[in-house]
Amino acid sequence: MKDYRGEPRALAEDIDMENYIIATYYTAWPRDWDMDYMSPALAIEQSTGTFEPMPGETPDLRRNHLAKVIGLFEVPYYEGEVNSDVVERQYIIQVAFPAVNIENQLPMLMTSCVGNISLAKKLKLLDLRMPKSILDGYQGPKFGIEGIYDLLGVEFGSRPLLNNMIKPCTGYTVDVGAELFYQAALGGADVIKDDELIGDMEFNRCVDRVKAYMEKERQVYEETGERTLYAVNVTDRLPKMFETAKRVIDAGGNCLMVNYVSVGPEAMRTFAEDPDINVPILAHQDVAGAYFMSPYNGVSSPIMMGKIPRLAGADIIAYPFAMGGKATYMKERYNACTRNLTYPFGNLKPTMPMPGGGLTPNNVPELIAVHGIDFIIGAGGGIHGHPQGPAAGARAFRYAIDAVLNGITIEEYADEHEELAAALKKWPKITEFKTNFNE
Repeated sequence: MKDYRGEPRALAEDIDMENYIIATYYTAWPRDWDMDYMSPALAIEQSTGTFEPMPGETPDLRRNHLAKVIGLFEVPYYEGEVNSDVVERQYIIQVAFPAVNIENQLPMLMTSCVGNISLAKKLKLLDLRMPKSILDGYQGPKFGIEGIYDLLGVEFGSRPLLNNMIKPCTGYTVDVGAELFYQAALGGADVIKDDELIGDMEFNRCVDRVKAYMEKERQVYEETGERTLYAVNVTDRLPKMFETAKRVIDAGGNCLMVNYVSVGPEAMRTFAEDPDINVPILAHQDVAGAYFMSPYNGVSSPIMMGKIPRLAGADIIAYPFAMGGKATYMKERYNACTRNLTYPFGNLKPTMPMPGGGLTPNNVPELIAVHGIDFIIGAGGGIHGHPQGPAAGARAFRYAIDAVLNGITIEEYADEHEELAAALKKWPKITEFKTNFNE
């Protein structure tokens, strides 16, 4: 009898889902290509990789290590004949990759599920289903959402947090940054982070920033009773990034930031799992758009900005808000990213969503409508560009949050809070947002 289990295709019901990673792809090919014949080539290319019989490719090896196509679905799903005007046919393909080929290694996950097939003209990885046997090998976030609230001394479930990205992005001195930090923290920013464009630079060293900014943090705490996390960007070449991070922590740093796509997700993961890195890590998604913005190629945003940073141990992720600001991707994709960060995912703690990108106090109602309470609002120019300065800019956001949580429109609240009124005047609302996802 033929050994079907040594074939590069299988019925999904014959797959032990706890021993396979299931990858789902979109692809499109010329009308006359036989995808029932071609799709197994994808599975072969990304696993045993041999199209001709090889001495070492035994039946047992094929059974245990060959990836298998478990679903091939054409969209639309023609049953009789293909319409005469169709030039290109579109498909969803599901491939089961043996977990034994990948284990809990992010580089092998990307190599197996994206790898050489990324050279195809139209092929995009849409989703990855991770088995428990794989997820158990990841530590994930050390602090997660509740841990961030605990560190700040803010009651979990009481209000959204506020983050400020120091602007300008780069080029300023430590003294200038320290004053900007002080003003934003004084106004009510719970988390203040470096922009992704400034790291440990000769003109502005990480350790110098931490010493100066944490002194300002102490001053603000004495004045307001509110703590502030400072996410210093330690993104750098390896192993210098690790060395800088530990020097930052020794200098009193209470949060770190990493451009996780730039340094590589596995480098970020190794960083997060280092026992000496005992403060939260804020991950920034720069470069991720190069993976997901094409509708036909690459890796989807819910993987690149959802599952990957969570697997890599991000406690917080800065990513663009799709229902306001300057983001250019769809709200459906944004919502899927957020679910991948926050919904149960094995035993991994949830990663704190931090939407940003051109946000102003006018976006606060939409942000809370989408996220509820437990998230961070990321604002840069919307704080530092306030007509009355950064402290007033932060207060305007805090007032907008208070208004929404108390069931008052931000316009009504602005009547008695001049900082919010000035912000709404400078940045008027230009789009309407529907809070009902069914609309």
